[in-house]
Amino acid sequence: VQLQASGGGLVQVGDSLRLSCVASGSTISRATVAWFRQAPGKERNYVASITWSGFMRYYADSVKGRFTIDRDNAKNAVYLQMNNLRPEDTAVYYCAATFRSSTTRRTIDFGYWGQGTLVTVSS
Repeated sequence: VQLQASGGGLVQVGDSLRLSCVASGSTISRATVAWFRQAPGKERNYVASITWSGFMRYYADSVKGRFTIDRDNAKNAVYLQMNNLRPEDTAVYYCAATFRSSTTRRTIDFGYWGQGTLVTVSS
């Protein structure tokens, strides 16, 4: 599975962005897919995840109520809608997939990673 993340950019505080993660090479329709982010000089942190059916969605407390994760299995894609962006949301955002667990938030459990897309929120 190859994952391609896109949609990042430079925005102002309070703006919105929609990130996309498109898979190729194999289907991710049975995978749990997550978004992680990594700010400069910091570790990679969990943001949100969605189970293969889309029935269960999980969020880090820092983004709950502002970010929404969704997926379209017919398009082999997962999305992250980010609203009311803050400067602390600035980071490189990575999508990742796992076929092993539906609830994990650990980077070590995700075997497939996209290359990352940079989100910069300017104040």
